[in-house]
Amino acid sequence: MKKINQKIARLYATESLIFLFFVLFFFTGCKKDQQPSAPILPEVIVLKVVPKDVAVAGEYVAQTQSSQLVNIQARVSGFLDKRMYTEGSLVKEGQVLFKMDDKPFKAQLAQAKAALAKQAAALETARLNLNRIKPLAEQNALSQKDLDDATGQHQSAAASVEQAKAQVETEELNLSYTTITSPVTGVSSSAKQADGTYINQQNSLLTTVEVLSPIWVNFSISENEMQKLRNQVDKGLLVPPKDHSYEIEVVLVDGSVFPYKGRITFAEPSYNAQTGTFLIRASVENPDGLLRPNQFVRARIIGAIRPNAILIPQRAVQQDSKGQFVWVIGNDDTAEKRPVIAGDWHEDQWFITEGLQPGEQVVVDGGLTLQPGMKVAVKS
Repeated sequence: MKKINQKIARLYATESLIFLFFVLFFFTGCKKDQQPSAPILPEVIVLKVVPKDVAVAGEYVAQTQSSQLVNIQARVSGFLDKRMYTEGSLVKEGQVLFKMDDKPFKAQLAQAKAALAKQAAALETARLNLNRIKPLAEQNALSQKDLDDATGQHQSAAASVEQAKAQVETEELNLSYTTITSPVTGVSSSAKQADGTYINQQNSLLTTVEVLSPIWVNFSISENEMQKLRNQVDKGLLVPPKDHSYEIEVVLVDGSVFPYKGRITFAEPSYNAQTGTFLIRASVENPDGLLRPNQFVRARIIGAIRPNAILIPQRAVQQDSKGQFVWVIGNDDTAEKRPVIAGDWHEDQWFITEGLQPGEQVVVDGGLTLQPGMKVAVKS
């Protein structure tokens, strides 16, 4: 029994040694694995500053206007017989819009022609009488007074014929005015007078026709903007097109661009005293009539260029109590806080007028946690 207890004791001792061995091995291995690790550098995405010429555009609220609005008015008094067009439709140049009762005018024309025929007959009689008297007066068979009277009668008859011809032309014009046509191609408005109405000078306006092509696009630029543009041109920050021949793009309400471009054709010689703005007008071809008068659009002026401009994404520019700044990464991958002056927006980027030099690396993403002098891991 004693021997068995000794064997059991030796067995427990052996197991305790084995367990102690594994414990020591485990802790020793852990200590070897716990080596000091290198600090994790913040990752940033950078953009290299590359100056380039950039086409720029100014955009302004604008309103369309018909390039020619024509009042269709009756030239003679009479009864309006019939409207010949569909209200609001596109009418062509020369298309008949209204018909007036022409029967009185035909009668007046016939009367004028009869008066002309009568005067023509009187002229022929005076001519024959003069031809008879002239040789007799030369032979002293008739007095000089008889010759003068015959000559006067002939001249008076000739004048009466011319007067009668003019009256015939007047009546022909009046008759032609009973058919009222459109002098231009454009969109018509509603009829101002109903069929059967007696038309005179007081109610002679029948409708209007507005020309759609070309159409005018009017917009205004404030005095401050004009001065700012002049200053930028003087400093070489902005280069206008040759002869200041700007093109105009029309942006519709849904953001789409109208397919036809226009050009500036008129500018007011003075500022508006009430608004302090400068009115500019552009003429744009509108063959399909998509643009209608008094429509609100946006006018985009294109043609100017910013030479050697520096553009960076808007998210790269941050703001603090001292103003705008960006993070610049040096050759040693160290972050530098750089104050900048940002100019106008261009799409989703910002023009930087001061603070950056060509070739420098600007942090685009990952700059929110940076501190001056901090080492970073650069990703392009």
